Amino acid sequence: MSSVNSRAAALGVPMTPSEVGKQRAAEADIHDFLREAGDALNTSTTHAIDWTAPLQDPDLPLHPSRRHQEPASSRMYQPQHAPSSASGLSRTPSLMDNAPAMPPPLDDDYVPYRRPLSPDRPYSPTRTSVDYSRPPASVNSYEPYDLHGTPRPGSPERPLPPQPLFHGGARPTSRDSERTMDMSDMRSMPMHDHDHDDDPFTEVDGERPDLRSRDSYMTDDTYTDVYTEADEKAEHYGPAPDGAQARRGARNAVMTKKEVRLINGELILECKIPTILYSFLPRRDDIEFTHMRYTAVTCDPDDFVDRGYKLRQNIGNPRETEVFIAITMYNENEIDFTRTMHGVMQNISHFCSRMKSRTWGKDGWQKIVVCIIADGRGKVHPRTLDAIAAMGCFQEGIAKNHVNQKEVTAHVYEYTTQVSLDSDLKFKGAEKGIVPCQMIFCLKERNTKKLNSHRWFFNAFGRALNPNVCILLDVGTKPGPKALYHLWKAFDTDSSVAGAAGEIKAGKGKAWLGLLNPLVASQNFEYKMSNILDKPLESVFGYITVLPGALSAYRYHALQNDHTGHGPLSQYFKGETLHGQDADVFTANMYLAEDRILCWELVAKRSEQWVLKYVKAATGETDVPDAVPEFISQRRRWLNGAFFAAVYSLLHFKQVWATDHTIWRKILLHIEFVYQFVQLLFTFFSLANFYLTFYFVAGSLSDPQMDPFGHNIGKYIFFILRYTCTLLICMQFILSMGNRPQGAKKMFFWSMVMYGIIMAYTTFASFYIVIVQLKDPKAEKSIGNNVFTNLIISTATTIGLYFLMSFMYLDPWHMFTSSAQYFALLPSYIATLQVYAFCNTHDITWGTKGDNVAKTDLGDARGKTKNVVELEMPSEQLDIDSGYDEALRNLRDRVEVPETPISESQQQEDYYRAVRTYMVVIWMISNAILAMTVSEAYSDRKVTNNFYLTFILWAVAALAFFRAIGSTTFLVINSIQAIMETKLKWQDKIDDKKSNRTGLGGGRKYGRNKWWKFGFGGGVSSSWFSGSTISSKLSSMAPSNWGGSSVGR
Repeated sequence: MSSVNSRAAALGVPMTPSEVGKQRAAEADIHDFLREAGDALNTSTTHAIDWTAPLQDPDLPLHPSRRHQEPASSRMYQPQHAPSSASGLSRTPSLMDNAPAMPPPLDDDYVPYRRPLSPDRPYSPTRTSVDYSRPPASVNSYEPYDLHGTPRPGSPERPLPPQPLFHGGARPTSRDSERTMDMSDMRSMPMHDHDHDDDPFTEVDGERPDLRSRDSYMTDDTYTDVYTEADEKAEHYGPAPDGAQARRGARNAVMTKKEVRLINGELILECKIPTILYSFLPRRDDIEFTHMRYTAVTCDPDDFVDRGYKLRQNIGNPRETEVFIAITMYNENEIDFTRTMHGVMQNISHFCSRMKSRTWGKDGWQKIVVCIIADGRGKVHPRTLDAIAAMGCFQEGIAKNHVNQKEVTAHVYEYTTQVSLDSDLKFKGAEKGIVPCQMIFCLKERNTKKLNSHRWFFNAFGRALNPNVCILLDVGTKPGPKALYHLWKAFDTDSSVAGAAGEIKAGKGKAWLGLLNPLVASQNFEYKMSNILDKPLESVFGYITVLPGALSAYRYHALQNDHTGHGPLSQYFKGETLHGQDADVFTANMYLAEDRILCWELVAKRSEQWVLKYVKAATGETDVPDAVPEFISQRRRWLNGAFFAAVYSLLHFKQVWATDHTIWRKILLHIEFVYQFVQLLFTFFSLANFYLTFYFVAGSLSDPQMDPFGHNIGKYIFFILRYTCTLLICMQFILSMGNRPQGAKKMFFWSMVMYGIIMAYTTFASFYIVIVQLKDPKAEKSIGNNVFTNLIISTATTIGLYFLMSFMYLDPWHMFTSSAQYFALLPSYIATLQVYAFCNTHDITWGTKGDNVAKTDLGDARGKTKNVVELEMPSEQLDIDSGYDEALRNLRDRVEVPETPISESQQQEDYYRAVRTYMVVIWMISNAILAMTVSEAYSDRKVTNNFYLTFILWAVAALAFFRAIGSTTFLVINSIQAIMETKLKWQDKIDDKKSNRTGLGGGRKYGRNKWWKFGFGGGVSSSWFSGSTISSKLSSMAPSNWGGSSVGR
């Protein structure tokens, strides 16, 4: 019978209740036989048999008829002094000999747990393999993280215990491979938590387990049957608490005091990363993956290296940093941050995917460092900190305000993360192609503006890493998948490039629904035309007036100052220290666009020949303002900075002759200066030109012969719109001088609406005049001084060039989706944005303004209770009388009160406001004189012989044509570069096959045979071309650069 049961147990066949009963009866007969045999033999044994208890296998449940009633004190889960007879027959005493067992359920479909036979214990006929007790506990202190080679899933009902942190890198073994129990992993546990000694595994009549005890699940009854409604109410914990409650499972960090040894007198900590983050990291072989490094910086960024601070890249085996990326942020939310950071992580993956490159490859991420700089600990968005913490580069509770009485200026966190968060806040790891990323998170203690953040980047971390290329990004800008590579490539292929700009695209929203907002659509058109006409033209000349901070790159070596301390960076950061009357208003406003000053200082650097380049392939998408107040505030800084920076470059154009640029480059730069001067004049008189264009074009419909409505309606409409336009301009000055856009948003909004109506009527008048001229058989339709030439040809040329260049760049959609909104808002760009910018030239903020600190010289009234306070006050009568006498004496003697000196900040504000007023008056009078003079000189009803209107229209067309020429040149050069690069790559592959070479190194053959066919021999330098895209090939093919090719990087 035992063998049958053993085989049944081994086969996993379920046993019916009848089979169990038969088995128990057979075992009872065997027990009786053994007892009779013992009485007959009457032999003494070393192990006495306990006849007081029925002979029962400890692994089988007790039969109800054979249950032995023991006192409560003996029903304890503990080893007995007298071993069981069953144990004595076949094996040594065990702790489990007297262990009670649970009866199996009576359901037919119940399958008991069957423990496999022990491999190290001989077979015992009295010890069956069937075990109705609970399955054995796992000896693992954690769940194995894989199941048949795949990750083991968790569930809310049964979460997976975390793998022990820092277990030495040993891979945990699965349970199936464990045959014996490691007793070293076992820990003593109390078997029950009752006040009495009842056996929790044995049913006791008249008792039931407590509802919240560990043994309540042992009951055979349901909750509703056993526990009455009264019991349920008695077990209730009371009403729900009021107010917000902490999330279940969250706990406050337990702060403990530790002694930490300072390194060179500075606080530097190596902190373990969270367990959950550690559990799914693919790489854990270095401390940069398992620990986050915290440094409390107590010095100015200029003294970071001199004070002995080091980054992880400088410790141990120093790493070469090829690309250093700066991401500056203020109070942007987690969506903006993750959009930018995930785009950077995708770009790093692209760097590592270039396996044939001499610079990049599988471990290319070790040459890239990403630095996130938050402008003010109190200003950063909490959810953004959570996103950085989720990536492992931030932990709460370790930063300190002071280190040995030294104030901390910045908190620097360093970590090499292997995960990324996309804009949907979903984790992306190695399975999505994400590679490790070396991160530096600099959390500034105070809000000291973006210029100071760049000083931390260039003068502190940049000096420590000495990178080759520095890339600047703003939070909210999402770089394209290959944008950063194309920016780096521009420097790698042309050694004369000091800076590069990418193409900034306006965010249009999902399915381009953002274009339904006229503000977004107009900015989309503006961005597109700037990237098609302006940036390519400036790139051909070699001087781009502004490299956008949202997506730009610089060569770190070109930014360095000379031995006297003067250079691009010193001029760039000069704006941070300007204060009071030390800086005139022109210099102050010029540094509102400090990136423009940096561009000029690079091109005009003494004894150098640096140029700037536009890289169209490097794209980045950014969100643009979609509300009027934010739009006006943003353009105030842009317009003022651009205007004064242009004035600065024109006044200092002689610096170009102190550079080492070629004569051709200097001629091109002077042509660009002339173009910028004309643009500057049109900007200064833009207000008068707008009014005069409206006055002559819309006024022509007031002529009864040209009135499209009849009954002098055109005349009345013109008079209404004319006075409305005049009043709007006056109101715009009043609004801009005394109101913020956020405080007068409705007035700014409706003024822009009225300007749009005026522009719509002017456009209607233009089309009507054109139609009338085309239909009139007497009208002259030849080139000359007539309406057809002055109005139709000039306007069609301007708009036609926009369409033509957009189609040439294969990007024409903005002409159909955004051009109408842009032209409707064009008067607002002039009469709203320009007026507000000029009226707020005094609004200069350097660093943080003085906080309104409450004075504490009067003392405090502090109370121990709600209605009682303690304070200090004169209590003696003598003190009261002396104060009264002093007041009378001051009145009698007329004691002079010293005047409070004017603070430096007040003097600065007064100075800026005064200069602002002078400049606005000059600007307003100049435009008014021009408008009044021209309007009086020419009639508002005739556009035929209007010389000024003809000049304006043809000047706009000429500027558009000039930009189109430069843009076309840029496009042609790019096309030639692409063709040549493709040809050289194919030739290089053919030569590699012939010579069985494995490296690239094909630059020498280009110098010997190929390049001379294009006529750029050693007698003609290619440096004058280096401002354009073709410069990458021209400079690399020059004789001075022979010996290596960059093709294939």
